[in-house]
Amino acid sequence: MPKDPDHAPIAGPRHVAIIMDGNGRWAQARGRPRLFGHHAGARRVREVVEACPDLGIKYLTIFAFSTENWKRTQVEVAGLMSLFRRYIAKEARALDSRNVRVRFIGDRVRLDAKLTGLMDQLETLTAENDGVELTIALNYGARDEVARAIRRLAEDVEAGSLRSDEVDETTLTRYLDTHVLPDPDLVIRTSGEARISNFLLWQSAYAEYEFIDTLWPDFTAAELETLCRSYGARDRRFGAVKV
Repeated sequence: MPKDPDHAPIAGPRHVAIIMDGNGRWAQARGRPRLFGHHAGARRVREVVEACPDLGIKYLTIFAFSTENWKRTQVEVAGLMSLFRRYIAKEARALDSRNVRVRFIGDRVRLDAKLTGLMDQLETLTAENDGVELTIALNYGARDEVARAIRRLAEDVEAGSLRSDEVDETTLTRYLDTHVLPDPDLVIRTSGEARISNFLLWQSAYAEYEFIDTLWPDFTAAELETLCRSYGARDRRFGAVKV
């Protein structure tokens, strides 16, 4: 997105997380199969990533596929997995050239070897980049993440490398998939649904939320800027009261 010198600087969020919803409905409204909408949604990601630096967004986390999405039809799931493989292979060099660092969160066990191999390659390729940090939640569910974290924590307690009286909020956070990331400041959900769908439950305890009607394939950098400016105007007290 080009810089506009007439726009005032945005005191906006550093970490934006997005539930990219509405791909299927967008396609069906055009008489096309749901996967057509998912392909359109994947193309939209590029515009949003490119807009982040000018908006002061250092961290962008997107919800690509949830642990519950396996309940969809085999055709749609297989199509999504193919889309993820194609997206990573196609966008890898472009992301690297834009100095974007890419990470994936979620449980990789159920994903196929070719996909996880591409994920590993992309993370390695961009590991030294210090621009926007793009985190892609793939086969991710917040309850699953917390359960996996607690399991690893319990194993360390059992092994004697961690004492039970050392376990607190900070300790558990170190075991989460997002342990290297700050908590999100702003969570956006597109498509008019007003629920959080098991996304970053622990991390979003003090995030601001925006539920918007726009379907994800129609979401633009301009709309992201509007939401960031709205965030910048909010009074965030984190439980305290100003005196």
